[in-house]
Amino acid sequence: MQRIDLDNKTILVTGAAGFIGAHLCRRLLQDYPGAKILGLDNMNDYYDAALKEHRLGLLKERQNFSFVRGDLADKELLGRLFSDCPPAIVVNLAAQAGVRYSIADPEAYIRSNLVGFFNVLEACRSAMEGSRPVEHLVYASSSSVYGANAAVPYSTEDKADSPVSLYAATKKSNELMAHAYAKLYGIPSTGLRFFTVYGPAGRPDMAYYAFTDKLLRGETISIFNYGDCMRDFTYIDDVVEGVLRVMQGAPEKMTGADGLPVAPHALYNIGNSHPENLLDFVTTLQEELVRAGLLPENYDFEAHKQLVPMQPGDVPVTCADTTPLERDYGFKPSTPLREGLRRFAAWYKAYHRPKTNA
Repeated sequence: MQRIDLDNKTILVTGAAGFIGAHLCRRLLQDYPGAKILGLDNMNDYYDAALKEHRLGLLKERQNFSFVRGDLADKELLGRLFSDCPPAIVVNLAAQAGVRYSIADPEAYIRSNLVGFFNVLEACRSAMEGSRPVEHLVYASSSSVYGANAAVPYSTEDKADSPVSLYAATKKSNELMAHAYAKLYGIPSTGLRFFTVYGPAGRPDMAYYAFTDKLLRGETISIFNYGDCMRDFTYIDDVVEGVLRVMQGAPEKMTGADGLPVAPHALYNIGNSHPENLLDFVTTLQEELVRAGLLPENYDFEAHKQLVPMQPGDVPVTCADTTPLERDYGFKPSTPLREGLRRFAAWYKAYHRPKTNA
């Protein structure tokens, strides 16, 4: 593994106004004051752009953070960024997210997740051929690439060639594309398969956030597969810590037994390795919403639950094998679900409640 010192480096983070991207940028600004953080985001309206502006506002206060509003599908824009401010590290977190939305608007996933990522790889290739090569490309993949894998926990050694959604297919394609570019052009690249990331300032389309919105409005929440689901919920701070550690250790360039270069490419799971039953998760969320004062103690939860069939694109179980992450980077996510949801509830109250009372 090639060690990388992040201080005094230029780091490009795509999807910088997104959930993981904004948290990562904040951590980088906090831990590496000598680094220059360049954020890119198209600020689309997949969910409330005000939340993205809120995240971004916390970053713009820092002098060593600069932001460009633009789309990865704009190849010329990306080329100018790499030319004007050559990044030593690229963290690609920009993507069209959401499994279910990929059924409604598949074109958005092709444009962002395939064309956009291709443009990132091409920009990295051009940099490798110039005087300021990219030291490490870290990119977001997803646990969805495992599809309905019967083997639990999911290992990066498992076959992952039977996606059950277009979103999953685009993420698996990203891994294959990155491997090919690593092999052909020597771009040190690491893909990270994230498992159900949650926490403060998260995505409103994720279950914990959407459930909270509905419960506070007195609406009924739908629990899929009649509650017979297990999810490996991973707290945002654990995800950021994992990304940060991986950024500092790039795959080494080596030569294989055949005398040809081995692709400097690696894959890791970032998950809590402790799947939670969906009904237990909902119970914990409700308890923490009551504790935060967002819901009354006598709230009738049973009257606001509906057990429904599995949605297309979903899988019954996710669980991460993080042994390689522990072995190579000495880290394993460990934040308990209750603690993470408690922090989310406190944030939600601070962010939303004043608006409600206005």
